[in-house]
Amino acid sequence: MEKILLNDLLHIDEDLVRIKFNNYNGTDDPLDVYKVAPEQINDVWFLWYKGRRYFRNIDKLAICLVSLGGDLWLLTTIKRIKKFLPNVKDGVGYEADEIEAYKKYYGRIIVKYHRSSRTVVTFFDKVKEELEVVEILNSQYIGDEFPGYDNVRLSYDQLANVINRHSGGWFGALNNQKAVYLITDRNNGKLYVGSATANNGMLWSRWSAYVANGHGGNKELVAIVNDVSKGFDYVKKNFQYTILENFNSKVDDRYILQREAWWKKVLCSKEFGYNDN
Repeated sequence: MEKILLNDLLHIDEDLVRIKFNNYNGTDDPLDVYKVAPEQINDVWFLWYKGRRYFRNIDKLAICLVSLGGDLWLLTTIKRIKKFLPNVKDGVGYEADEIEAYKKYYGRIIVKYHRSSRTVVTFFDKVKEELEVVEILNSQYIGDEFPGYDNVRLSYDQLANVINRHSGGWFGALNNQKAVYLITDRNNGKLYVGSATANNGMLWSRWSAYVANGHGGNKELVAIVNDVSKGFDYVKKNFQYTILENFNSKVDDRYILQREAWWKKVLCSKEFGYNDN
């Protein structure tokens, strides 16, 4: 079967385009950084300057890849270098603009490339025939590793990625877990407090419903999805999912519901949010 190359998707025909391979720097793994704070990779790691300019031409494209281990790399951003920042000795050394046309690919394209040397940056023309696309994720990569119940903060796309890929670490953590969770509308600050119990299929099942239809059967959220001026796309763009409290499967459902009611009062989600009871 014929390979699909990265440039079959990007269609870059400019000269002097450079590509940077970000991997372990002796202290941090860039993939761990990316999963928590993508901007640290795209704005800091990618554009760092310490005595050597990896990008030497103004108004040229620069491509950022992050190591997934072995020969696999994740495309995280593509920027146009606009300016060399003066008087930088150990810090971000460039002003650069992200290319909006490629935004749909950021964090989603995984390529295979065997780097035979320790070269960090090279010309795209030199390697573009070797950059094979092996997977396109349905949403931005967040990894299979579950970060712990206290550190869950997912956009709709990230949650869909976890559910649809059936990410092993996440499935194991959520499938048999009861919880009180929070949905935040980042557009207007309104909150929805919900619960996952044995009666509604535990947290994995409960959140799978939100991925499927955006509302999970909740009255106020159904109204948003059915609103022609908002719809499911509004949910996908603005909703964020977090865990307030988690409980093992043996905890009585009545206690979970008590905690849900407590959080509704604390967060005033009935008066000012999306809870209607």
